[in-house]
Amino acid sequence: MIGVCIPIFTTSVPALKPDGDLFVVIKAFACGVILATRYMHVMPDSFVDLTSPCLPQHPWHKFPFTTFIAMISAIFTLMVDSFSLSYFKKKLPMSSSVNNLETTKELELGHVHGHGLAIANGHEKNVNAEQLLRYRVVAQVLELGIVVHSVVIGLSMGASENPCTIKPLIAALCFHQLFEGMGLGMLHITVTTPFGIALGIGLSEVYSDTSPTALIVEGVLNAISVGLLNYMALVDLLANEFMGTKLQSRIKLQLLCFIAIFLGAGGMSVMAIWA
Repeated sequence: MIGVCIPIFTTSVPALKPDGDLFVVIKAFACGVILATRYMHVMPDSFVDLTSPCLPQHPWHKFPFTTFIAMISAIFTLMVDSFSLSYFKKKLPMSSSVNNLETTKELELGHVHGHGLAIANGHEKNVNAEQLLRYRVVAQVLELGIVVHSVVIGLSMGASENPCTIKPLIAALCFHQLFEGMGLGMLHITVTTPFGIALGIGLSEVYSDTSPTALIVEGVLNAISVGLLNYMALVDLLANEFMGTKLQSRIKLQLLCFIAIFLGAGGMSVMAIWA
């Protein structure tokens, strides 16, 4: 909740506005945390679950299901990302292409500059609407991956009765949930991990970490989360930011963002020692 609220309540601070340099660096740091969470925490957990001795040799020990599911999940995320954007683009006013044509004609015919400016402003509004739509699609797909992982890890923690396991998990959870909350900015994700913990506590009498069903469900869900969030962090967040004009035109800011990514990924990687 703190992570989600930080971007909301700091909009009045000029240095922390979403289009400010500091916020871009913080977002890069958060992306580093998300990447390290996937590679250093979620993926190893999925490997451990799906290669457990409690599962039969065939097929679970004969095929790398974690990486296969993560790969399919990443491709499926691309499909959802692409189709969602195509679908919602059709819902936008179709005036931008018409405006472009009319603007060209106005300039060719030498008509009043004011009318041409009004058309150009209309086109700019359509471009902004499309960009806003893109952000919404990215946020919703990213939210899905974070929700899946948060519920799974909450379930594991709620069902655990070993304090030595729970304490480092709390530290790791607080660290990466803080920055995932900052990166996503949706308030209702704050209830997903507590919901998983409550579910784990409620099922602790019948839930067993070593039961084949629990291992398969957790392993598969974690693998899906790996592919989904890996795609979102690299393609929709980092690549979109680093290939944009803001960072491409400012090498120093670009370097600061790379340092922030390494710091975020490094900090979350160190947490893997304990959790």
